[in-house]
Amino acid sequence: MDVLDLTRLQFAVVTLYHYLFVPLSISLSAATAGLQIAWMRTGDDKYRQLTMLVGKLLIVTFAVGVVTGLVQEFQFGLAWSEFARFYGDVFGPTLAIEGMLAFFLEATFLALWYFGWDRLSRRVHLATIVVVAVGTLLSAFIILAANSFMQHPVAYELDPATGRARLTSFSELLLNKVNLAAFPHTMAGAVMVGGALLLAVGAWRLRDAADGAAFATLARVGAWMTAAGGALTALTGDHLGKVITQVQPMKMAAAEALYATTTGAPFSIFAVPGFSIEVPRLLSILAYGSPDATVAGMDDLQAQYSAAYGPGSYVPMIPVAFWTFRLMIGAGMLAMGFALLYLWRTRRGRRPAAWMLRVAILLPLLPAAANSLGWIFTETARQPWIAFGLSKVADGISPGLTAGEVLASLLAFTAVYGVLAVVWLRLVRHLARKPLSAPVPVAADPEPALSY
Repeated sequence: MDVLDLTRLQFAVVTLYHYLFVPLSISLSAATAGLQIAWMRTGDDKYRQLTMLVGKLLIVTFAVGVVTGLVQEFQFGLAWSEFARFYGDVFGPTLAIEGMLAFFLEATFLALWYFGWDRLSRRVHLATIVVVAVGTLLSAFIILAANSFMQHPVAYELDPATGRARLTSFSELLLNKVNLAAFPHTMAGAVMVGGALLLAVGAWRLRDAADGAAFATLARVGAWMTAAGGALTALTGDHLGKVITQVQPMKMAAAEALYATTTGAPFSIFAVPGFSIEVPRLLSILAYGSPDATVAGMDDLQAQYSAAYGPGSYVPMIPVAFWTFRLMIGAGMLAMGFALLYLWRTRRGRRPAAWMLRVAILLPLLPAAANSLGWIFTETARQPWIAFGLSKVADGISPGLTAGEVLASLLAFTAVYGVLAVVWLRLVRHLARKPLSAPVPVAADPEPALSY
């Protein structure tokens, strides 16, 4: 592997690892706020107990996400300084605001929530976790705007004096049509990941007799989140696919390995040389919403791009695009299907089968894989562009980098992240195994002094 390949691999490792914790932080903060609202409205102490448990899971996940997010932003200076130099005026505001939201708003109010149980009034205390939940959404929306610029550059002009891209409208950058489509899709995927984790924790503890009612509720909350998130992911993904077809037709063609322009293009569920399972006209529906639409093939698009941008290959890695797209959909559907089955089998207080409890423990792997595969597809199927139609990936790496330097940092990051993964898993297991906190007589003490 040359310097460019190693640099891309390092960025992929850093990004994908960081993104394991981002959707969890988003969904767990919303789940914590929802459970606390349920406690305040019903007075049922199991909701308070679950609020504290999910909140602790959020804190552990948020801490790891912040650490890995710092490395994520440092990558622009470490290995992609040419990209940062050219697009820094566009990316700078989004990274700065996202950093302030994550470090100042979210971290501050999460600390207030954690330490404020016996110091703040109930409504103020609830407001702190609601602010955290809203902050995670704002943070995600703003950072997705930066990524959407790479998919569909808007709100910029080239400075004739410096030759750099200059931001012309921050609101236009935020309202990029790719961002407006990608944000709800990404948030729906986040709901799936968080729901699967809660379902796994609840199902794991249901094997014991202690706290059975509370963990049965937690498992069903997680199942509802996973199922609803799966349905919303499908709906928002359909819209996102149509937007991507408008701005990056090569990406949609690569998703089907469609070389020739085709009217009423089919979609392959599975394909190997000499054999495929196809759904007629489905790709045309996914791309344009019409079974009779014409989908541009990669051969024609390659000719168009060569004429517009100069000689070179503009076709991404087809096997990666083809299989990540299908595996993403398959993993998400399996997770949603299991969640729906769990809800059906546990309706009216019924206890799930023993095999379901065992399988549920592994459920978070499916939506986590779907999220990761989705980002691999999104980024690799844009290749060779770093900002579509403007500059290529090879133009963005730091000058003077050697393969040895990149390999050394890649190994270091991988080792540190491996340690963080073990720490996070052990902490989550520790929190999940602990007995729930003792009941609080809510009616007798409307402002209970709660502690961890």
